[in-house]
Amino acid sequence: MKYDLCDPKNSRYCCDNVQTNTSDSGLDVVRGLSHHPKTLPSYYFYDQRGSELFEQICGLPEYYPTRTEQGILAAYAQEIANLTGKCDLVELGSGSSRKTRILLDAYTRLQGKFTYIPIDVSTTMLQATALDLLADYPQLSIHALAGVYEIALHHLPPALEQRLLIFLGSTIGNLSPQEEVIFLQQIEQSLSVGDYFLLGVDLQKDITTLTSAYNDSQRITAEFNLNILHHLNYKFNGNFNPENFEHWAFYNQELHQIEMHLISLENQVVKLCDLDLEITLMARETIRTEISRKFELTALTKQLDHYGLPVQKIWQDERGWFALVLCQKQ
Repeated sequence: MKYDLCDPKNSRYCCDNVQTNTSDSGLDVVRGLSHHPKTLPSYYFYDQRGSELFEQICGLPEYYPTRTEQGILAAYAQEIANLTGKCDLVELGSGSSRKTRILLDAYTRLQGKFTYIPIDVSTTMLQATALDLLADYPQLSIHALAGVYEIALHHLPPALEQRLLIFLGSTIGNLSPQEEVIFLQQIEQSLSVGDYFLLGVDLQKDITTLTSAYNDSQRITAEFNLNILHHLNYKFNGNFNPENFEHWAFYNQELHQIEMHLISLENQVVKLCDLDLEITLMARETIRTEISRKFELTALTKQLDHYGLPVQKIWQDERGWFALVLCQKQ
């Protein structure tokens, strides 16, 4: 399915919808809510409202990852471009592409014309971002893919240039160790020899800094967490009452991960009619909506090397809170 922006004759933009019946069926929701403890896939955060709220989170004073990673990019983007040489850019979970603009600037200076392939679950966000980028980068072509990255990686357009696959924001931390193994295998399979992989990772640090980032004083993160219930209601004809839940985020020291949960404030029964699903929640029972693992660079480097993605260079901020890791498929 193609989407054209403004001018149907515009050859600089197309968007392929690669959502599948499986990803829209809600089977993942049924599995998660039927499990004990209950879980939800974190990509259900990202309806239009959820995407808007996440953009607000990225600007919060407590939420250090975005500005820290952006600072590293600002300092080293041209060095990254010079190291890789001419590339088309593929980005997983592109969102507003705010940080990616720093890389787009560097590669524009390096090579002029190239293609940017943003991948995101929100078609609305892809379209709005593409409009802005096409206006600001006259030499840029955009081939967007709307869908989850596990599926979108199988629908990449034919490569005309060497590629740089970008995965920023430490989104890899939202994957369990088992899911991360599968993900890295998919990345390795999606790249050709000589292609690059740029990974942003949040590093282990003091617990106060970590927990504050997910419990902001304006409660935007709490609203973001609760919004997943609104999305499920809309998508699957449900009757979740967000007022019957509260946001809970904490750092699991044993697993080195932030966990976000929704706590049921009372005994309640919830239905998702389109999924023929009815669940019972006891007071204080939780639904885990996200994990955010924090990494140690030596272990991560060994893992990337094991999966055929040896590290070429690492850049960090002065405090050692965050890192950009550049790998190349051999």
